[in-house]
Amino acid sequence: MNRAARLTMKEVSTNSVAALSDDPIRDWILSEGKATQITKISPIGGGCINLASRYDTDAGSFFVKTNRSIGPSMFEGEALSLGAMYETKTIRVPRSFKVGHLPTGGSYIIMEFIEFGFSRGNQSVLGKKLAEMHKAGKSNKGFGFDVENTIGSTPQINTWTSDWIEFYAEHRLGYQLKLALDQYGDSTIYQRGQRLMKNLTPLFENVVMEPCLLHGDLWSGNISSDKNGEPVILDPACYYGHNEAEFGMSWCAGFGGSFYNSYFEVMPKQPGFEKRRDLYMLYHYLNHYNLFGSGYRSSALSIIDDYLRMLKV
Repeated sequence: MNRAARLTMKEVSTNSVAALSDDPIRDWILSEGKATQITKISPIGGGCINLASRYDTDAGSFFVKTNRSIGPSMFEGEALSLGAMYETKTIRVPRSFKVGHLPTGGSYIIMEFIEFGFSRGNQSVLGKKLAEMHKAGKSNKGFGFDVENTIGSTPQINTWTSDWIEFYAEHRLGYQLKLALDQYGDSTIYQRGQRLMKNLTPLFENVVMEPCLLHGDLWSGNISSDKNGEPVILDPACYYGHNEAEFGMSWCAGFGGSFYNSYFEVMPKQPGFEKRRDLYMLYHYLNHYNLFGSGYRSSALSIIDDYLRMLKV
């Protein structure tokens, strides 16, 4: 090989190393991910906020989400949420491996790829496993989470608070009501919602409120099963809260009787559960109003008005 050829080969080798180091996702997979080659990268649809891909390698497959415009804080919140749920050793969740910056701007998260089955799994098993997670995942810091995270793309405030009613009123309902006021100038829903916030206590008479680890965004799109039919939950917005708040997305989760029966065998139903169901849905209706527009306003306002009548305030 002549000198020119040797220089060319050296340049190719140097450029290959440079190209590799410009891609932190490949770097991690080919080092800490224990792979020696990436055989295929396939886009996966379904998300409206992030891009998702499957990386097939000789060490197995990895699931990667990227966002070109948002820094790593959103994915760091997701990683901590997945880690907290995984540590309960109850329901299956994807393991999170790595979060970082993209060199061109934005961020990424690398996690376990789970081969999904053809259904959302057995409702009875899902109810049991979810209740086991709530029972196992406890906090001695009160209600909240170690980081702020997101519900959809809306910031979710998780400041540690010792009182559940105060936490839910201020950091869940109050935050969303202020967004609606700022975004739409909706003083009607804001003022009525504020009245409700100040009068929640009667809904919690004789109720034990322990800080349980919640998935936080449990709707049908975040529930699946693995190839063995075991339930899998993903895309969390975790925090420690009253266990009943987990059912706030039940209006688009498809939970049936067998789900609730199994759940309440592990976590017994508390007095007034039915009276509080809509209160927990209200947070998510308000969030949908703020994210997707006026189509959700009437549902949120109707819930507020029903509670104001019930509480006579």
